[in-house]
Amino acid sequence: MNSKHFMVMLLLTALLIVLRPSFAHHSVAEYDMTHATSVKGVVTQFEWSNPHAYIHLDVKDDKGNVENWSAELASLGMLSRVNWRKDTVKAGDVITAIGYRAKDGRAMMRLDKIVFANGQELSARVL
Repeated sequence: MNSKHFMVMLLLTALLIVLRPSFAHHSVAEYDMTHATSVKGVVTQFEWSNPHAYIHLDVKDDKGNVENWSAELASLGMLSRVNWRKDTVKAGDVITAIGYRAKDGRAMMRLDKIVFANGQELSARVL
């Protein structure tokens, strides 16, 4: 192998090592993608920021206790392609969040869609 080929291989290997964490970042491995769950609550915050947007909700459990949930969405560019904007959801909105809960039981999910109080649905699924 000549030195030119060696340098190309070395650079490609270095590039893969550097990019590997970014591929892992976009994994859904922490969510149980086999069982959808839904929670109804009041939006406390909508984080319209990269690398992922988040909706934070106050959800009442069966006993009336408030549990703070967060729903992870895709990147802003991907969400824009499926009609989301920074003002799509506002603090105080009552929504039902449908998605895939964290495997470890935390009150967080990978959002699939939301249903507004008026029945309008909005998908968060970006393919």
